[in-house]
Amino acid sequence: MNRRSMLKKTASAATVAALPTIGSALDASASAPLKLKGNIKHSVSRWCFGSIPLDEFAQACKNIGIESIELTGPSEWPTLAKYGLTSALGQADRWPDGTGLTSFFNNPRNHDKLVALYEELIPQAKAAGVTNLICFSGNRNGLDDYQGILNCQKVLKRIMPTAEKNGVTLTMELLSSRHSHPDYQCDTVQWGAALCEAVGSERFKLLYDIFHMQSMHGDHIRNAQRYGQYISHYHTGGMPNRTEIDDRQEIYYPAIVKAIVATGYKGYIGQEFVPTPKDKEGMLASLKQGVLICDV
Repeated sequence: MNRRSMLKKTASAATVAALPTIGSALDASASAPLKLKGNIKHSVSRWCFGSIPLDEFAQACKNIGIESIELTGPSEWPTLAKYGLTSALGQADRWPDGTGLTSFFNNPRNHDKLVALYEELIPQAKAAGVTNLICFSGNRNGLDDYQGILNCQKVLKRIMPTAEKNGVTLTMELLSSRHSHPDYQCDTVQWGAALCEAVGSERFKLLYDIFHMQSMHGDHIRNAQRYGQYISHYHTGGMPNRTEIDDRQEIYYPAIVKAIVATGYKGYIGQEFVPTPKDKEGMLASLKQGVLICDV
């Protein structure tokens, strides 16, 4: 699954000096886990670091103090378990033909095959200790927002009994329709929250991708405060190019993560940026840096 971009230089000199640099992240010990504060659980999206073999990446994540490698499927979960890791946000190894980011729950033609997929995937997730599975709205393709909610509600109501029985949450991703994913329907937290209300189950929530929502409407702290009850997962990413979340981009993550923690959120922050370095050591240094920035 290809994704893309985010962030601006607004921090003061003192604040910038306080942020970990790639160099300091490298010095944080490659052998012993970082000593993190424990106020937030850390995760990372597998696709951003896909050039590193999974076993190597899992060991590196363990050393950094990351507890999850997400956007992984059942075929990868045993490898994560071998290193004491989980998948904070699981997915299918393969989506049914004709489905994916652009064609999902809001298209009634997909309903039967997506119900069949999740009826199989949810028990697999429970058995592996995976408590969140990603899902999508799909593109509008001329569908108005109200009808899109009704279409998604209809299929989700069919899946919720299995999700509730197994204690697994379906988590719909919020994506930017302004830039990265043109025409995607679940593109504001307000639309997503309205769908959550329509579904009416604690086992359906939202993935608030800070990078994508910066592109749409920003206001992340107030969104976390107002809509936190509907959010089961958060993603990071540097704006505007989805690279590191440091002082070269426009989002100030420490303040946002502090606000998220203050809402009582107990889930994961998933690092989902594309590292600028392309060598393994540089990529892992960028990852350590992102974790330290969010470890408030």
